[in-house]
Amino acid sequence: MLVLDSSAFFSMESLPDEEHACPPGVIRELENHGDPRLALWGDMVRVSDCTGESMERVRDAAGRSGDLGRLSPVDLSVLALALDLDATIWSDDYSIQNVARIMGIGFRPVGMKGIQKVVRWNYQCIGCGKWYKERMPDCPICGSGMRACRRK
Repeated sequence: MLVLDSSAFFSMESLPDEEHACPPGVIRELENHGDPRLALWGDMVRVSDCTGESMERVRDAAGRSGDLGRLSPVDLSVLALALDLDATIWSDDYSIQNVARIMGIGFRPVGMKGIQKVVRWNYQCIGCGKWYKERMPDCPICGSGMRACRRK
């Protein structure tokens, strides 16, 4: 079974000969972009929600790696659905691949090379230089933006 994220739909030219699933958010993203492949493949992809328990496990793993601020709610649901279905994720999103590797969820890149090793992230304020383990919209000290940096 493959769980597809939006990047898989955008990158592939045909569906692989396997069972496919995706969370409802992926379908909404494709509809928002007017992707014509949805009309061709929509009936061949099972749309399913993830469980709350799996979503919490994904949030926890993404928080520990620093990827939580880099993943959208739809990305998190792709990971959680793959966990629920014991499925492989088909995605070119490096943050999805990173968390999948940390959690032991299989993944396959579609049109890119894919990650080679796990990356952990910290966030630094571009104004005052203070470091944080979690991404915030603005620095709580000076109000400047944040940038992601690989942990050393």
